[in-house]
Amino acid sequence: MRVTEKSVLIVDDDLHIRLAVLTLLNDAGINVLTAESCDECLKSIQNGFSGLVLMDIMMPEKDGWDTIREIIKAGKENDVVIVMLTAKDTPDEKMEGLQEYVIDYITKPFEADEFVRRVKRYLKYL
Repeated sequence: MRVTEKSVLIVDDDLHIRLAVLTLLNDAGINVLTAESCDECLKSIQNGFSGLVLMDIMMPEKDGWDTIREIIKAGKENDVVIVMLTAKDTPDEKMEGLQEYVIDYITKPFEADEFVRRVKRYLKYL
């Protein structure tokens, strides 16, 4: 899958969060894909997704930090811009060494209009 327009990949195990973010961004005219696990995210990137990744940190099996490490290991870090989207209010020690790969850290809940403005700004990095 090669997405030609600027796209966002939402990676979150919570269906309600995925649907809320999907709706907000679709309403703003932004192309959105979703992944309910880190493995789905990695598969999308391996299959050619390039764009903005909104990555939850706390997920079952593999967390967001481990997923970023796998993106780097696969040599795909230049294909994506990563923003952490999480309920955690402070970064944790697993972020050590990954700061250069994450352009922002958005905590849930977030204000909808500000969230969309920030996503649009990040899409300009692509």
